[in-house]
Amino acid sequence: MNAQTYLAYDYPLLNMFWTMLLVFLWIMWFVLLFRVIGDIFRDDRLSGWAKAGWLVFCLLLPFLGVFVYVVARGKNMGRRETEHARARQEEFNAYIRKTAGDGQRSSVDELARLSEIRDQGAITDEEFRRAKELVLSGHSPAEHAGQAPTASSSSAR
Repeated sequence: MNAQTYLAYDYPLLNMFWTMLLVFLWIMWFVLLFRVIGDIFRDDRLSGWAKAGWLVFCLLLPFLGVFVYVVARGKNMGRRETEHARARQEEFNAYIRKTAGDGQRSSVDELARLSEIRDQGAITDEEFRRAKELVLSGHSPAEHAGQAPTASSSSAR
């Protein structure tokens, strides 16, 4: 028998499960180490020296450093992660609102739209003038669409 075949016979199924468990735990420990290091840098309440101290402690004595950090400061790790995610979401929402303009049209957009409608012949020059006055006064012509203008309202302006 060659060496590879002999290894297959000599390595029982239970040993394979133990090996898989140890590899899984080893990977999970690295995930925890990276989460702790990320939390060290994310925490705004820690001074620069405290961050450096925790980082050196976690890198020089990794098992003890991570264990002590999780015991001492682990209670608020989830809170800091949630606050960070919430802040990122609020920044994203603010960017979307700014980019989309909240769906409101500016007065320039309204005037351009009114000019196009007048050029198409859908409204007269007098209707365009009244709608332009509404836009420039801060009202939308759509707000007053169902209202017929009266002589008193046009003379009051």
